[in-house]
Amino acid sequence: MSKETRLVYSTETGRIKTSEPTPASAPGDGIVRIRRETSGRKGKGVTTITGLDIPDSELKELAKALKQLCGTGGSVKEGIIEIQGDHRDKLREALTKRGHTVKLAGG
Repeated sequence: MSKETRLVYSTETGRIKTSEPTPASAPGDGIVRIRRETSGRKGKGVTTITGLDIPDSELKELAKALKQLCGTGGSVKEGIIEIQGDHRDKLREALTKRGHTVKLAGG
């Protein structure tokens, strides 16, 4: 056998499991991205914030503070903060003051 091939099944033992551990989650690059999205929202614009590597409880608290800053509603879905409306500039300033590296992504 060459080093480039590996055994995946044996008639004696069955399926052979790999010993390589799979990472729990892909590490982010440390950059918070803010973008405006309208797809799937019937033309209504939302500002999404991604790339925050903080626990869910802190993420919800941050979302609450940002919604109050913008004076609008929003939610947290799968680690992404959604703020209703286009508030990219306000959010960039607020997150920069909190010590995050921020990029405006998209158009």
